[in-house]
Amino acid sequence: MGERTPVLVLARDVRAGQVLKQGDLRVVQVAAERGVVPVADRGTVLGRKARVPLVAGALLAPEQVGTSAGFPPPGHSQVAIPVEPGGAPPDLAPGERVAVLPGPAESGAVEGVATEPAPSGVAGTVTDVRAPESAGSPRVVTVLVETAAARRTAQLEHPRVVVLPSEGREAP
Repeated sequence: MGERTPVLVLARDVRAGQVLKQGDLRVVQVAAERGVVPVADRGTVLGRKARVPLVAGALLAPEQVGTSAGFPPPGHSQVAIPVEPGGAPPDLAPGERVAVLPGPAESGAVEGVATEPAPSGVAGTVTDVRAPESAGSPRVVTVLVETAAARRTAQLEHPRVVVLPSEGREAP
């Protein structure tokens, strides 16, 4: 058993780009020599921006804060999509790998008129889930996707969100 040192831990989720405040952090005792922010260095992180999304309960590392957000990473974009009730698992949470798929097509096709094929689904990672503004309205799910798929994701009509296994190469 090593010596325990007081270090900073996230008290709540913090979005990338959000400025860290006193209430975002708490102190825990851990056996760590480096890679985490000691409580004595609290002043060096308060007032700085989260470079990446930070999750409640995680130890704070010095590289996770700075003067600007380092998120989304190069080659990726975040897309906010409205998801109608029943269009995603009720317990959907940030960090889950998902497939965003087109929902049921509108039945307004005219016989004999060519229609564009529905866009295919897109795989990504949930970065935020916002509750509906009112009963029956959609909730907003923000998904990190490859930039090349961002437009396709944003164009999906009545999107459905399916949780994928945390490991593996499954894709929509």
